[in-house]
Amino acid sequence: MAIILDWKIRATQARCELTEIEFVDGQEFYTCIFDDPESDGFLRKDYAIESWEKIRDEIKPPPFSFWRSTYKAPVKEDSDKKIDDHSVEGMLRRFIEEDDSRTENARYILALMLERKKTLIPTDVQQTETRRLLFYEHEETSEVFVVADPQLKLDEIELVQQEVADLLAAEERRVEGGAVEENDSTDDSESPADVDGGEEAPEEEKDRSDQDGEDTSEAE
Repeated sequence: MAIILDWKIRATQARCELTEIEFVDGQEFYTCIFDDPESDGFLRKDYAIESWEKIRDEIKPPPFSFWRSTYKAPVKEDSDKKIDDHSVEGMLRRFIEEDDSRTENARYILALMLERKKTLIPTDVQQTETRRLLFYEHEETSEVFVVADPQLKLDEIELVQQEVADLLAAEERRVEGGAVEENDSTDDSESPADVDGGEEAPEEEKDRSDQDGEDTSEAE
């Protein structure tokens, strides 16, 4: 298996890979993640339930990870909505796209924050040759987020939590500073964004070891 280097977010093509028939709102399908030897990353392919049942035993090599999803047709007003780059979700998206090893711990904490908010739904855990990977599906868009589990200790988690809080506050100040410079006024400035909606900082991730090696087909 390839060493995973590509962490880019994967969006659904909203159609069955086998039949090329587009999904309809509310339709269940299978999200399948395959190793991509050419890029040392991942490929995403989606299959309608009927298609998956026909080919699941014939696919070689089998998917690295797969789970059952429900397609949500995009709403026009939501599709036009821009995610703030300095928000929790915006920062996680940016860090994943940049794929800088120095933000790996921060990505993990940001993903946990979004999991608590039920923005990201945990779907699978897989172990590679070098690390454990956490798979999430975005609750609204069905995008797949892949985050490495850095296996942080409790005291390390607290330090990274503070690091993330400082990053979010710095991003907020940067955005506010730009607005102040543009408007030449500080009357409409806002306080730094709340890191986690006023809730306690994320606790250490629950033990996912019981999920290792679990047959994801149980999702059926």
